[in-house]
Amino acid sequence: MAANVYASATDGGSGTDPARTRSGTGVRTAGTTIDCPDVGSRLTSVPEQARAEVDKELALLDEQIAKAYQRLSESAQQAQQDPDFAGNAIMNPLKDKRAATLERIAIAIDRVGDRPAGLDALAACAVRDSGNQAPAQGEGQDGEGDQQPGQEQGGGGQDQQGGGQGQGNNGGQAGNGPVAADFAPITSVQPGAGGPRQEEQASRGTFATDCGVNENGLFNSDNIIAAPGVTNGAHHFHDYVGNQANNAFAADQDLANAETSCADEGDKSSYYWPVLRLQNGSREQDAEKPGGGIEGNAGEIVTPKQVTLNFEGNPRGKVTAMPRLLRIITGDAKSFVNGPANANASWSCTGFEDRQLKDKYPLCPQGSDVVRTFRFQSCWDGRNIDSANHRTHMAFVDAAGNCPSGFRPVPQLVQRIVYDVDAPSLEDGGRTTPLFAVDSFPEQLHKPVTDHGDFINVFDEGLMREMVDCINDGRKCGAGAGAEPGEEPGSGEEPTKTPEAPQEEPTKTPDAPQEEPTKTPEAPQEEPTKTPDAPQEQPTRTPDASQGGNAGGKPTDAGDGDEDGKGGASEPQATNKPAPEADQGGKATGTGAPEVRATIAAGTASADAQGGAKDDTGDDTDGLGQSQAVGTATSSAPTPSVPPRTEPQAVGGGGLAETGAQLWPGAAGAVLVIAGFVVLRRVRRG
Repeated sequence: MAANVYASATDGGSGTDPARTRSGTGVRTAGTTIDCPDVGSRLTSVPEQARAEVDKELALLDEQIAKAYQRLSESAQQAQQDPDFAGNAIMNPLKDKRAATLERIAIAIDRVGDRPAGLDALAACAVRDSGNQAPAQGEGQDGEGDQQPGQEQGGGGQDQQGGGQGQGNNGGQAGNGPVAADFAPITSVQPGAGGPRQEEQASRGTFATDCGVNENGLFNSDNIIAAPGVTNGAHHFHDYVGNQANNAFAADQDLANAETSCADEGDKSSYYWPVLRLQNGSREQDAEKPGGGIEGNAGEIVTPKQVTLNFEGNPRGKVTAMPRLLRIITGDAKSFVNGPANANASWSCTGFEDRQLKDKYPLCPQGSDVVRTFRFQSCWDGRNIDSANHRTHMAFVDAAGNCPSGFRPVPQLVQRIVYDVDAPSLEDGGRTTPLFAVDSFPEQLHKPVTDHGDFINVFDEGLMREMVDCINDGRKCGAGAGAEPGEEPGSGEEPTKTPEAPQEEPTKTPDAPQEEPTKTPEAPQEEPTKTPDAPQEQPTRTPDASQGGNAGGKPTDAGDGDEDGKGGASEPQATNKPAPEADQGGKATGTGAPEVRATIAAGTASADAQGGAKDDTGDDTDGLGQSQAVGTATSSAPTPSVPPRTEPQAVGGGGLAETGAQLWPGAAGAVLVIAGFVVLRRVRRG
């Protein structure tokens, strides 16, 4: 029941008939939503002493709108009977509450600075047409009618939701979107013109960080940037990768001390974005929670297939370091009612990424995946790590690649998220193949234009300097370097083959080398010269083969003993350094580009192994999926139960063939001695 409280947020009422109207005549009516002025974006100057109080009041404004939208959705019957009901019972009380909140904001600012003018004019809101046209009888119902993909329809969800109620005219599983009109074929989009032309002094390098796909399921409906200290400040759920301490109450020191899902532990930055859901009737763990089902965010949360996080340069010149704890929001979660001024959504499909959609979800051809891309602002004002409206301290470059006056270029975060979801069946409102949509504020109706991303810089300062040097030098560096679109950054080919060398008992035969896996540090791969201690009886020389059969990484390096990731790769230079050493200047083998850090591992090996074991189609063939390449938790887990050392005699030096080659002259000599002895005895007897 809670998952469907917005199922009737329309003029047309609720129930099983999405075309039901105020008059009962069958004339179609559109869905509605609430449109309020965005106060936060207009507060460009708030004294630091008043910032916390103002942020809480701004969050309260969002909560007031959400509750008013809920009331509107629950009062469709009254609205049908009384045209003035919505204004008198919902919108006028909302205006009064907003006016009181705005007054408290003005007082808080006036207490330590200049009172902002004109806030009272932002109190009034309006009920507006959502544009989600309801279908006529028969259209979009069980596949009947002549509705074509891309046309507007209302009952755009499944009849499978928890309460068994029908859809409202705003569509979707919870009645507040999406609808068929929110989708468009990617093949109908013309390729774009590309970015600014790079000048001679451009910083052309790329630094990639690999932080996983949120396979550990870290979600919440907070927003520490826009609503710090406020539970459910976002009113929708976020995926989080990187920093694992991100919630509304995390202090800067909490972020600095947190665990990270990033392969390089020097990156504790927080990367987050609204989750993507399938409108398939599923009830997630948040179905009864604020920010989830009771605020219209319903359906199955989809884990990304791939996430790439690249930092790029500036087309006009060199970049400078980002300040620690810099906050950036790109896109506008309220752009459906605010307009496109701050929108920065970008939707596409793999194989078609030269074509981008801003206000539609893509319909991808078979075999192509959905792609969300965020290109963050890359010009910093040189002073502030945040601003009152969380925007004015950052800016985009202009068409020529220049930063605004007074701003300096910093590395540009380009965040790319890939999902393995099928194109929905629009002709039957997604009943055959479900619609998908991002979470949103309830009144924003899950419109694709509301997509947005958030970033907090918690890079170690040393690693940030390496990033800047890498980008300015035109190199490709970082733990996710070398991954191309369609690959999984940082995934090794055979991470189950650990670089263990259980050689403590050299007289043991190779079919039982795993008896004491915890003693592997006694035989590190970097010191093969210790192996002559072993007796020379046949298979006991197999320790010499270890470097041929493994990546050569230390089993004891900072707990990342399984960082070979290459299953037979013979280049140990990128993996034989302890993880804490940040300035090793290792090289990414196979790419020709020098690697900034020797710690590309945490589940990976050198850059030529990034992307995981894949066949020619880009499919994952090593059976590991995305989760094996990321996070310190996966990188440090040893795998002693796998017996990779039953075959080393067949590879490299020191195998059985070599042993036999060294023993056969002695055996031949022994035969000759015995033969001579026999001949001598016969001569003596004669």
